[in-house]
Amino acid sequence: MTNPSLYIVATPIGNLNDLSIRAKEVLNSVDIIVAEDTRETKKLFGLVGISCNKKFIAYEDHFEQEKVQEIINLINEGYTLALVSDAGSPLISDPGYKLVRECRKRDIKITTVPGCCAVISALQLSGLPTNRFMFAGFVPNKDKARIDFFNELKDINSTLVVYETANRILKTLYAIKDTLNDREVSIVREITKMYEECLFGDVKDVIAQIEEKNIKGEVVVVIAPPSENDYEDIDISSELEKELENSTLKDAVKKITEKYKLKRSDVYEKALEIKNHSVQ
Repeated sequence: MTNPSLYIVATPIGNLNDLSIRAKEVLNSVDIIVAEDTRETKKLFGLVGISCNKKFIAYEDHFEQEKVQEIINLINEGYTLALVSDAGSPLISDPGYKLVRECRKRDIKITTVPGCCAVISALQLSGLPTNRFMFAGFVPNKDKARIDFFNELKDINSTLVVYETANRILKTLYAIKDTLNDREVSIVREITKMYEECLFGDVKDVIAQIEEKNIKGEVVVVIAPPSENDYEDIDISSELEKELENSTLKDAVKKITEKYKLKRSDVYEKALEIKNHSVQ
């Protein structure tokens, strides 16, 4: 086959049978494998029958910028490379975008070999709205940073998806309860494995479930979008006044309507009152 210079290849997140035929062909054919943890990647290759008789390059967050030029040089010398994650789709809360960005700047051909992604799999299992969602990455591990993190997300009118570890999941759930009210959440773990599990309910109910059991490993937390009750105490007039300082009436009404899931006619009427009062 005709290979582009860089492949972005998804690997299984649990069940080894989820590695696609195309991914296996590509990983066998490329000259060099770029991986965050080369030991884990070689172990995977051994389990699925992919040759390890090729060059492996460790590509980590701390050394990403240093490695980019090395990889670009190898591509320019005619080598074909594949970028893989330890598990799942590369670049999703993993290093790699700087490499792709530099390849784009240099018109280096790139293609993706799609497959498993824990974010998408968790959304599918969650039972929460999937028409609009935001992936916010890993939850900070410091108490104040965790609260600040969820305060920044609380007004986003979308299902939220975050990564967390089992040993910190209760702290994160209490932070969600304190900042996002008692929203519905799903805790998804062991995706595609024998003990795949999804705990679902209001956050206080899920806290109670987790306090009664000892869960391990990494989990995906899916959080429902805000309901109308979350906005009962919002001062819409004050919010509109702030928006009207830097936006047109139309844009201010649109933003507040979408942000708080309100009727456009009600917001428009309130905005007109504010606008007319300001010019008197």
